[in-house]
Amino acid sequence: MRNVHVLINPDAGRGKGSARAEAALTRLRDRGIDPVVHSGGSPEDSRRLAADAVAAGPDALVIVGGDGTLATVVDVLAGSGIPLVLVPAGTGNDLARSLGIPYGSDEAAADAATAAIDGVLRSLDVGEAICPDATARFLTVAALGFDAKVSERTNRLRWPRGRARYYLALLIELARLAPMRFSVRVDGAAAPVADGTLIAVGNTRSYGGGMPVCPGADPHDGLFDITHVAHVGRFQLLRLFPRLLRGTHVQLPQVTTMRGREVEVSAPGLVVYADGERIGTGSVRIRVVPGALSILLPH
Repeated sequence: MRNVHVLINPDAGRGKGSARAEAALTRLRDRGIDPVVHSGGSPEDSRRLAADAVAAGPDALVIVGGDGTLATVVDVLAGSGIPLVLVPAGTGNDLARSLGIPYGSDEAAADAATAAIDGVLRSLDVGEAICPDATARFLTVAALGFDAKVSERTNRLRWPRGRARYYLALLIELARLAPMRFSVRVDGAAAPVADGTLIAVGNTRSYGGGMPVCPGADPHDGLFDITHVAHVGRFQLLRLFPRLLRGTHVQLPQVTTMRGREVEVSAPGLVVYADGERIGTGSVRIRVVPGALSILLPH
């Protein structure tokens, strides 16, 4: 019998975490696994419980949660050698989308959990974003510019609730749209871009629940995909969004794509988000840590 620990974020996915966890646990027990279960009520609890689980040296650590849950515990898991099994229970699930992990239902959660028994072991690259005021590791996309400002505005608003708050933040930031005075270096060399609307540094291809802002990104190749959108007007930006949802925006003349292991960006008023979480302001150095995380993927 395998030694499996399960870490649950019951609040993930606006409360879907508990149901997804129950489905995953039932499937594991049906397959002869009696897991050790941890349930974190806060990010601090999740980090502490993840550290306890890693210290126990299990054959696999199943995490039931979303991209935000993983962002909370990635520092604990990276370099530990303990294989992660992801049971997606978030609202965006962008890492699961990039890795082909089932998501979106209790049955999918149960299927994802079986990777703890017979999954395929892969290594994942981890990004590290270093700002003057904070440092954090991430797994999906670091957002700099307009999209980060929308996230910042969403977090500040107290009304309305749900997705409507995001759309209101989007409208406010569209009204305030102005070019960012980016200074960008990739692998130590000045990049052929300047002022712009946004920069996305992708370890994986999508953010925001499936928007493939870096459609060619591969979390196994030791490189970031970098997408720079030049300064565009409000209506041009609105017309760009359908292309972004399809991943065809990279064909537009206003979009430049690059690849590299380290990216340095600074700009007045810069805000940095990664995995949907705020990291810092002003400037950032983002580097890839190749193969830092082990993960078991479903067949």
